[in-house]
Amino acid sequence: MAAPTKETMINWYRQMVLIRRFEEKCAELYQQGKIGGFLHLYIGQEATGVGIAAALRQNDHAITAYRDHGIALAMGLDVNAVMAEMLGKRTGVSGGKGGSMHLASREKNFWGGHGIVGGHLPLAAGIALKAKYLEEDEVVVAMMGDGATNIGYFHESLNLSAVWGLPVLWLVENNGYGMGTAVDRASGQADLVKKGIGYGLEQDPGFSLSFNGMDVVEVHEAVSKGIEWISRNGRPLFMESRTYRFQGHSMGDPERYRTKDEVARYAEGDPIGVLRNRLIEKHKSVQATLDKIEVEVVDEIAKAVEFAESSPVPTYEDLVSYVYA
Repeated sequence: MAAPTKETMINWYRQMVLIRRFEEKCAELYQQGKIGGFLHLYIGQEATGVGIAAALRQNDHAITAYRDHGIALAMGLDVNAVMAEMLGKRTGVSGGKGGSMHLASREKNFWGGHGIVGGHLPLAAGIALKAKYLEEDEVVVAMMGDGATNIGYFHESLNLSAVWGLPVLWLVENNGYGMGTAVDRASGQADLVKKGIGYGLEQDPGFSLSFNGMDVVEVHEAVSKGIEWISRNGRPLFMESRTYRFQGHSMGDPERYRTKDEVARYAEGDPIGVLRNRLIEKHKSVQATLDKIEVEVVDEIAKAVEFAESSPVPTYEDLVSYVYA
């Protein structure tokens, strides 16, 4: 696999900075009471979302859980429409009726954004069944948190995908905690990729099934290999991105389950900083470009907030529309 070009890595950097600034602004808007419901930030996990999205081929699919803002932006959803959805406005990607946890785009083959832990995994199997039934070369990347690997939906979905040979890349974003509980305190098998053994999923496809989710280059390479393997073999894989969230599980999280020292230690491997340093080491003249991106992104986010705040709220007609397809 060819190494990513300078231009590709600069684009990844821009996407990761966009996600980071978007999430920081959402935290601010939530505290102002402009975003309702729950809010789960993707700060720290940007490399995983951007690397996965970059690895997808044109007709592949992505589906995820409720920590979905970063994935949505990485999949190319319009930042104005995503921000409008966060504020519950009619111009949002889900018409203002979904909010933070229900971002989706049929055009981008991004199927959400789901609030029920593990509830989207059977849907991923269904999308993959459609691809297999119609003999289409499509792979579904189904992202989940580490806590979802203990949910019944997870076991049923992996089993079905193995029995029917469905083209799914089951990908756990292991950020160390299911809400406030460490993985090794909630899961009998803390080496998560081994959870595929009981369902006959491949354990040695010729590349590592567990990778550093804080390095966008490594994420892209690993997921690209996974998608290519599934496409060639017609069977599912289970992979793990080892990542970390710098913020709480949601905005109401007091974070008593981890120390400030732990967060600071992981922050030394900030995925944005990792990519920035790699770019500057290889291309010393690129620093001005990266600095310019930072300024442009702040302006882009400000305009998205202005667009969202000036957008109309859903009407009663919007409320009752699309109840039945």
